[in-house]
Amino acid sequence: MREVTFTRKYTDNAAGSVLVSFGNTKVICTAMVDEKLPPYRMESGLGWLSSEYQMLPGSTPDRKKRKQDGRSTEISRLIGRALRACLDFEKLGARTIWIDCDVIQADGGTRTAAISGGFVALQDAINGLLEKGLITESPITANVAAVSVGYVKGELVIDLDYEHDSQADVDMNVIGNDKDDLIEVQGTGEETTFNRKQLDIMLDGAQEAIRSIIIKQNEALAQKI
Repeated sequence: MREVTFTRKYTDNAAGSVLVSFGNTKVICTAMVDEKLPPYRMESGLGWLSSEYQMLPGSTPDRKKRKQDGRSTEISRLIGRALRACLDFEKLGARTIWIDCDVIQADGGTRTAAISGGFVALQDAINGLLEKGLITESPITANVAAVSVGYVKGELVIDLDYEHDSQADVDMNVIGNDKDDLIEVQGTGEETTFNRKQLDIMLDGAQEAIRSIIIKQNEALAQKI
C-alpha cells in the first residue's frame, strides 16, 4: 500500500475536517451538521447522512471543470451509502450530517480515500455533538474504510495509483468495517475476466488493507488537537 495519513481539523469552520492522503492522492473531507432533515425523512424522526464528491480544477494535469458529472454523482452516492452503514440514526436524532469530499490531487483511489477520510471527519463531528450535549450516545457503530485492489499484468496490487489503475486487468473497490464485514464491493474485469479464486484473493488482500487503514484512523482520532 501507499502511505496513508489523516490530518484532522484541517479547516476551522466544519464540525469535522480531514486532509486524507493515499500516496499522492489527497482529499479534503468535511462534516457539517444541519439541524434539519430532508422532507422525505421528517416524519421518521430519524437522522440522515448525505455526501457530495467533487474533483477540483487543479486535481488533475488537465484542468477539471467545476461540474457535477455522472461520475461525481455516482461516487457521492457511494460515499453516502458507505458511511450510512456505520450510523444508528435513532441515536443521531432528527438532524443531517453532510460529508463533502473535495479531491485536491488525484493519483488513483480518490473514492476509497474519500470514504476513509470521510469517516474520520464524521467521527469528529459526532464527538462535537456529544461534547455539546446534543446527543447522549454515539450513533457510530463501527469504523468504515475502503481500498482499491486489482490485478496488473497478472500481479495482485493493493491500493492502485493512477499508473496501476490505467493498466489494470481487473479493478475492484472494497468497503468494509472494523468487524471484518463488507459494506460494498465494486469489481470489474477491465481487460480480462477473473475467476472465483482471484476474487477471494482480492477480497482477502483488501480486508487486510482495510484493517491497516482503520488502525491509522484510530491513531489519528486518538491525537489531542
